[in-house]
Amino acid sequence: MENILIVDDEEMLVKGLKLSLIQEGYSVDFAYDGEEGLKKIRSGNFDLVILDLMLPKMDGLTVCREVRTFSNIPIIMLTAKGEDVDKIVGIEMGADDYLAKPFNTRELIARIRALFRRTSSPFIKKQDEIRLGDLTINIPDRLVYKNGKEVELTNKEFDLLALLASNPGKLYSKDKLMDLIWGFDFYGDTNTVNVHIRKLREKIEDDPANPKHIFTKWGSGYYMK
Repeated sequence: MENILIVDDEEMLVKGLKLSLIQEGYSVDFAYDGEEGLKKIRSGNFDLVILDLMLPKMDGLTVCREVRTFSNIPIIMLTAKGEDVDKIVGIEMGADDYLAKPFNTRELIARIRALFRRTSSPFIKKQDEIRLGDLTINIPDRLVYKNGKEVELTNKEFDLLALLASNPGKLYSKDKLMDLIWGFDFYGDTNTVNVHIRKLREKIEDDPANPKHIFTKWGSGYYMK
């Protein structure tokens, strides 16, 4: 049974979501402010976090940023705002998905299921380890090392890197990467791919402006040599 944490200050929304998720077979806990939510994430054993952007004591972006310093747990960000800039900021902080309020509970549940389905990365070739120059990618443990030092990646960053590294030389369009990594039920746009590629390059490249691992074929997509 997957354990989900809801962090939102709207009591009625939390109660409704909790009931719906329990009916779907999930175990559910909740917190009404950012500080309590972060504390529970640190001490609890959760498989996914539903995190509101606007929270008392500590906002959702700050919580997300702090969580990414110690965990790659999937995070779905909730917000009353729907502008693209908020989506991009949430993604850059490490959120795996984004849903604007008001939303349909069935849509949220579909996204939760999609995140859990993709956790095992079935599209990545079955192998224990990939070595590409100064990078070592441990597929089973979802770990990445650069020159022997561990590189902290979010779930989506790891999935992107593992997919490209598993198929060196193969060109993937942004639409194809959206389909394989985020799934057909993700409602974002292809700029999501650009943001994740940029964050990946900042973490694994010596010079992100002149990458030696992840290459761009302008107008077509991305590939690794």
